[in-house]
Amino acid sequence: MSVETQKETLGFQTEVKQLLHLMIHSLYSNKEIFLRELISNASDAVDKLRFEALSTPELLEGGAELKIRVSFDKDAKTVTLEDNGIGMSREDVITHLGTIAKSGTADFMKNLSGDQKKDSHLIGQFGVGFYSAFIVADQVEVFSRRAGTPASEGVHWSSKGEGEFEVATVDKADRGTRIVLHLKNGEENSLTATACVTSSRNTPTISPCRSNCPKSRLRQPKARRRRRWSGKPSTAPAHSGPVRAPR
Repeated sequence: MSVETQKETLGFQTEVKQLLHLMIHSLYSNKEIFLRELISNASDAVDKLRFEALSTPELLEGGAELKIRVSFDKDAKTVTLEDNGIGMSREDVITHLGTIAKSGTADFMKNLSGDQKKDSHLIGQFGVGFYSAFIVADQVEVFSRRAGTPASEGVHWSSKGEGEFEVATVDKADRGTRIVLHLKNGEENSLTATACVTSSRNTPTISPCRSNCPKSRLRQPKARRRRRWSGKPSTAPAHSGPVRAPR
């Protein structure tokens, strides 16, 4: 395991704290929304790398096959989602996963209706999908490295959703982002949500789980199943935090 350096603890912005409170106290009845949102963010990250690589092919770092992989560890009670998209720098992680309030977070809070079914769709509309991980997890870790930067500039972000997060510099050989969800007690059903996911034409490859994948099914959101890359860059910043941004 890589040694962490330049480790610091930072506090979430006030709006983010309020949002986390709602997530942790099960705002949504459809808890599987977390997986939909994280896959959506990962796909955005892959799209952004694909676009940037048109003018800067060295960003692909010799690995042109773009992938998203969902897996789990039953014994450790973790769900992991990994992509080899654009990735994040340390500054990106701090900016998009906690300290700077984003308008989408405030707008999301203002538009909550109290109807769980309706509100569950707002999370994607206002780009706060990353925080849905805390619906089922009591700790979330993010390991990321922006494409084109050295392995020594990887970053590790970690939080229990209790008002603060830690960020440290680590070695990360591969570009892109890995998100590890440490599930809450009683959320074992979330493991069966991470079934093998198939991809449609012109979308990133979503790799199947390993041999410990249970016989369960996950349907990709319709918008993502039928998604066709337009060749235009995402207007969002680079990754899956308060703003739905590519990694």
